[in-house]
Amino acid sequence: MTRPSTDLFVGGGDTGRLMAQLDWADTPLGPVGEWPQSLRAAVRMVLSSRYPMLLLWGESYSQLYNDAYSALIGDKHPAALGDDVRVTLAEGWHVLAPLIEEAMATGVASWVPALQLLLERAGYREEAYFSVSHAPARDDDGRTVGVLTVCSEVTQQVVGERRLRLLRDLSVLGDGRTVDVDATGARLIDVIDGHPLDVPFAAIYLRDGTALRRVACTGGDQGHARALPDAVELTDPGPPAYAWGLVDAAEGRATQVIDVADRLPLPAGPWNDPVRTALALPLPSADEDQPLGVLLAGVSPSRGLDEGYRSFHQLLAQQISVALRNAQEYEEERRRIEAMAELDRVKTDFFANVSHEFRTPLTLILGPLTDALTDATAPLAAVQRERVETGWRNATRLLTLVNSLLTFSSLEAGRARSDARVVDLAALTAELAGVFRAAVERAGLTLEVSCPPLPRPVAVDPVNWERIVTNLLSNALKYTFIGRIRVTLDADDEEVRLTVADTGIGIAERDLPKLFERFHRVRGARSRSHEGTGIGLALVHELARLEGGDVRVTSQVGVGSRFTVTLPWSAAHRTAVTGPVVDARGDAARAAVEEAMGWLTEPDDALTEPEPASGPATDELAGARILLADDNADMRAYLTRLLTGQGWRVRAVTDGRQALDEIRRDLPDLVLTDVMMPVLDGFDLVRRLRADPTTRTLPVLVLSARAGGEASVEGLSLGADDYLVKPFAAAELIARIRASIRRARDRTPAAVIGGDPTTVVAAAPPAPVGPVPPTPVVEPVRDASVVVEGPADPDGLGDLLDVGWTYPSAPTSAAAMRRDVRGALGELDVDPDVLEDLLLAASEAMNNAVEHAQRPSRPEVRVRVQVGGGLVRISVRDFGTWRDRRPAMDRGRGALLMNAYGDVRLVSTAEGTTVTIERRLA
Repeated sequence: MTRPSTDLFVGGGDTGRLMAQLDWADTPLGPVGEWPQSLRAAVRMVLSSRYPMLLLWGESYSQLYNDAYSALIGDKHPAALGDDVRVTLAEGWHVLAPLIEEAMATGVASWVPALQLLLERAGYREEAYFSVSHAPARDDDGRTVGVLTVCSEVTQQVVGERRLRLLRDLSVLGDGRTVDVDATGARLIDVIDGHPLDVPFAAIYLRDGTALRRVACTGGDQGHARALPDAVELTDPGPPAYAWGLVDAAEGRATQVIDVADRLPLPAGPWNDPVRTALALPLPSADEDQPLGVLLAGVSPSRGLDEGYRSFHQLLAQQISVALRNAQEYEEERRRIEAMAELDRVKTDFFANVSHEFRTPLTLILGPLTDALTDATAPLAAVQRERVETGWRNATRLLTLVNSLLTFSSLEAGRARSDARVVDLAALTAELAGVFRAAVERAGLTLEVSCPPLPRPVAVDPVNWERIVTNLLSNALKYTFIGRIRVTLDADDEEVRLTVADTGIGIAERDLPKLFERFHRVRGARSRSHEGTGIGLALVHELARLEGGDVRVTSQVGVGSRFTVTLPWSAAHRTAVTGPVVDARGDAARAAVEEAMGWLTEPDDALTEPEPASGPATDELAGARILLADDNADMRAYLTRLLTGQGWRVRAVTDGRQALDEIRRDLPDLVLTDVMMPVLDGFDLVRRLRADPTTRTLPVLVLSARAGGEASVEGLSLGADDYLVKPFAAAELIARIRASIRRARDRTPAAVIGGDPTTVVAAAPPAPVGPVPPTPVVEPVRDASVVVEGPADPDGLGDLLDVGWTYPSAPTSAAAMRRDVRGALGELDVDPDVLEDLLLAASEAMNNAVEHAQRPSRPEVRVRVQVGGGLVRISVRDFGTWRDRRPAMDRGRGALLMNAYGDVRLVSTAEGTTVTIERRLA
């Protein structure tokens, strides 16, 4: 009767073969041959299924299952075959019993998804999850004698989803937008504390210099915090830090700690088993060699530390690192904002203090000037009156600028207030607009004013309203060249509206959002003048808000702009202040008109000739032609008077474009130009002159109010011969103009246009190390550069070019040297960038020679340029002893600059110092 037994388990895989070999007679089920047909059919169904199935039969709950189920019970297979399930799954029977007994008693099937079970199938008490169905199993008579269980393990899904929730919660709550990094760490730990099944305990350590500082921890009742070090000095960590793996993790190596239970008795997991393992993980940072800190995280005693669990911990560390770095950046940004706010406050206070300090000397300037202009008992001569009027106009303009800065600084600091008074706003607006009528009509424009009486009285600060109207009208006049300017004031039931519309150049849409920002200026916009502070429209915006209103703008390029100031009736009905009114109405408007008149003053087309007796009696520069470019009318008039007084002929223009046209029509002896001008500024003018071969050597002297090394370096690097910062002394300007014209006239053609460069050699070659050979006798140094002869080229470098010059040991010689070197190298098509680098380095060498050469035996500096073999060499030699006898090349910023642009050598002897600068052409 063994054959039927063999047939029953055929096709049941490994488990079926084991079942065929089992002596079933020793089990409660008895010999296979005596099994009822219903049991045999159920066994065939279980063994033929690829889905995990378990058949429990009889009062002893004997187990029969397939290969798929055997994988779920792990080490309990194959001993579980035929055995009582209450023994095999004893640790989880309290969960399974109610489900199985209910199916046996009621004969009704059940389904439970993600049922948590305690299993001991891998050597530890494991947290596992199953989706199970229990259905009644009946015998041949239809009685329920067993349970058919169909199940699938969903542990990975359940645990994976749980871990993803933790990572998601960290990303949402740990975004770094908290007060500081420590607070962010505490929030992250609070999130982790809500997921004890995956992270029984955790501690975050952050690097603080050479130490690790614990910022937060969680787990259990947190009594374990005493077992973890508060801080670790990485230069001397100590045993606890090594035991917890903190030192290795701080160096970027993840470490597994396996003896946790000995130091930290912490129950965890679903069944409160002691935590035995932890991981010390580096928190990644932007610097791979120095982690941000360390995450010390416990491992659940109910889950194996497999690859998936390790990956989860890595993701956990990365998420925490991201949140902490965000918090650091947020904190740094907050500190930067606070620092900027403090700087802004200090700057605002400074503006206010300086503006107040300006008012006293301005009062003492304007008062006497006004007295002189209005003194009928001692009237001024015409020439003196013109000078005094120029001073008065510009002092008044300076006072207007000071008042604007003071007002703006008060607005920025929140100290400004509105002294609202009930005024006839229509009459006030019409009066202020009328002040501009003469200037508008002089510009060839039409001024239209429509300010009918308002239906209700309005309370505003008349001084603030004057500034609003004045700035809008000045802005319209500055940028409108044809057409009209229209000022309207109207009202409806909600608000009063002031509109200033023009037919000017318009504003590009990209510039509109920044139009009311302080110091914002639209680059490249055509205007009547480049002068201004850039706070006019910002002041309008702030004053309108101070009065309870607002300002908006619409514009279209080439069509015009429309500015609208709105004042709600609720703001216009404020309680007006009482007391005397300061009689200053119209002062700001009149000052603005005076300034605008300067924009509208066009220079004469003709040359301004000098007076017959002007200038020195014997002056070789008499009759020199100077082209003056400046957009300020008073500055043009002043410089014209000054220059014609030297016997020079002056032609004045208002911008760089007009200057170019005049130069092409009649080449002057020198160009004197301002930097900040409309249409084409001074730097662009210099750039275009140097790019044109016909004007490459034309002397150019730049005037600018932009002080500082960067501005002068920019101008000189473009090819300007000299750069003078306003305010300047008239005598200095005259001296620099004379020196520039003389150098241009005395320049030897061979050095300027090339000639036969191989026949012209420098005054002295680069000085070798050791004794310096005697230098040849040269001509006496004049105020201009001269080409001198010297020894032949010893190393054959100057096969393409070998030229030299001698200059007076004076600060102005650097400009002449740049012109000569530019002209010489320009004929060889040297790369422009290389040329500019060499000119900057040579200028520093020349300036050092003038500054540091003490008690020179010859009051001169010699410069030599050699080109050959793909190399350029510039030698600069002086004839004095070096100041302080500092070590070679210890020259501060100048030496750094020279070394940045070429290979530099320095040889200093008792007879002088030679600096040699070399640079490859390619």
